Amino acid sequence: VRNLYLVAIMLILFGIVLINVEKYAKIREKQNLTIPSALTIGMSQALALVPGVSRSGATISTGLALGYSREHSTRFAFLLAIPAVFASGFFELRKGFSGGFQWGPTILATAVSFVIGIIVIHWLLKFITKYSFRIFGWYRIILGVLILCLLYFGVLA
Repeated sequence: VRNLYLVAIMLILFGIVLINVEKYAKIREKQNLTIPSALTIGMSQALALVPGVSRSGATISTGLALGYSREHSTRFAFLLAIPAVFASGFFELRKGFSGGFQWGPTILATAVSFVIGIIVIHWLLKFITKYSFRIFGWYRIILGVLILCLLYFGVLA
């Protein structure tokens, strides 16, 4: 399924989902996260197994559809990323031991990624308190259309 046509279509489809779920969702203020909602949002991460579907985009869209605010949906999406990132890191670390693993560059890269990640998350949380996700939805749609055009004209195979 790792096919550029599928990636482009999923970019467009979930761009449309992100724009519309934010437009039509009934956001309820001061809403506590319930176990059924948390499980629903967590399971929506599985959509990211389809190429072109963003894990955070799927979880944020689900949170919005369930009535959570942009900020709460985004915070929960980032919290849900922690186990996935750690599991991926440990898997790669295990693979690295079998093929010339170097501790110094790995620790440095991890520390730099962590600091930059915190800065970007902080910026994004400030951004979404003032602006909608519409810009990210349109970005996905434009990128998907661009990929389809490049495939059609033979620039991409």
